[in-house]
Parts: sequence; structure tokens; C-alpha cells
Amino acid sequence: MLSSPVIELEQISKAFGATQALDRLDLHVEAGQTSVLIGPSGCGKSTLLRVLVGLIEPDGGTATFEGTTITPQSVHALRRRMGYVIQEGGLFPHLTATENVVLMARQLGWPEPKWRSRLGELAELTRLPTDALGRYPIELSGGQRQRVSLMRALMLDPHVLLMDEPLGALDPMIRFELQVELRAIFRRLGKTVLLVTHDLDEAGFFGDFIVLLRNGRIEQRGTLEELVNEPRNEFVRAFVNAQRSTVAPLREDPRP
Repeated sequence: MLSSPVIELEQISKAFGATQALDRLDLHVEAGQTSVLIGPSGCGKSTLLRVLVGLIEPDGGTATFEGTTITPQSVHALRRRMGYVIQEGGLFPHLTATENVVLMARQLGWPEPKWRSRLGELAELTRLPTDALGRYPIELSGGQRQRVSLMRALMLDPHVLLMDEPLGALDPMIRFELQVELRAIFRRLGKTVLLVTHDLDEAGFFGDFIVLLRNGRIEQRGTLEELVNEPRNEFVRAFVNAQRSTVAPLREDPRP
């Protein structure tokens, strides 16, 4: 018997004034997959994640998480099964790294031995030095802040990780190091991951599937090789060509 997708978006639309951020979009994400959302600025990538986490309501359509429709009434319980990492980490500056990571666990009434044990597990998983746990975000490096943000997202052992440009603000050396570590963590944990990036090379590095968006619609969904070698239309071809120095070469266009 086939299982249902973890995430199902059916005919999701969202407009901000005259701007159509999502336009009757359909997307299914299976358990254990890493799917990457990519596309030009304003194509709807971050809006889609915010719909899933319940930060904004769609104008139309249905968003479902593990069989439950995401509504203002259901979203607070559903969020406990989602880990959300926003751009540049989004840590609270007045809280230490430990306080940021365990915030929700303490609010949910976890006893101290339980949250401290989980904190230690996550510090080891993300390779965060233990002496960084007592520091405030301003005292941490960019890479350490991203590790703390990931720890916070993983604290409640969520079923799904939603990650919005998690490495976009880092310098290239640290970004590469964290890419390798993040992919290893995804594989070790077997989580379902939906990740936003603007970089096609990064999308191919992480993604089992890549979802290329334009104007709130999906232009093509598939592997990096499929986007590179079998572009569905001229937009896909142009998007890949704009970044082709970092991806495998395109086959020759057979058309005259």
C-alpha cells in the first residue's frame, strides 16, 4: 500500500497586492526526500514555506501536512512536527545559544535533564563546540549561528525540515563546509527536507528533486541532470544556462 505524501499543496494561490506570489501551485513531497525550491527572486519560494509553516494564509487552495489540512486552528500543533530555519538563522539576540535552542522545549515543559540531553546530542550532531553554547548570537561566527539555528529546528525531533536560504549569507569557504555537513546530517537523520536556494549547484548538491519556480508556478520538477539535459521550455533552458559554469554541460540543442 502506497503511503501519502508528507506535504501536499493543491491549487495554492497567494497574492500580495498586484503581485501573484503563488499561482494555483500543486506540489507533493514524499517522506525522506530532500526537495529543493529554486528560481528567480520573487518566484514564490519563501512564500511557499511560509504557507506550510502557517505564517501566511493562502488565498485559495489546500495545504496538507501528514494528512492534516493546515489551518489557523491546526497549525500550532503541526508546527511541533516541523523544523523551520530562516535566512541568516533568525536567532533571538538577547538569548544565548542554549536558550535559543531549547526555547520551545522549555515552553512545552520538558524537564531539564531531557532538554539538556537533547542539547548535547544536537551539539555533537552539528559539531558545535560546547563552549559556544553559553554565547550570544553576536559572539558567534556565521557558521556557528547557522549550526545553532539548525539545532533549534531539530530540538523537537520534527518530521520535516523547512529551510529558507540557510547558507545564503555565509562566505564561500564556510558555506562549502556547511553544505557537506548538512547533507551528511540529512542522510543520517532521514528527515523529509524542503530547502530554498537561489544556487543551482547547491540545489543539485542537496536535492533528490529540484523544483524550479517562476511567477508562482512550477516550470519543471526533476533531478539536476533532467533540468540540465532535458529542459522543458525556454525559461528552464535559460535559467540553467545562466548558471552553467557551475553545473554539468548541457547537451547540444537538437533543434535547428
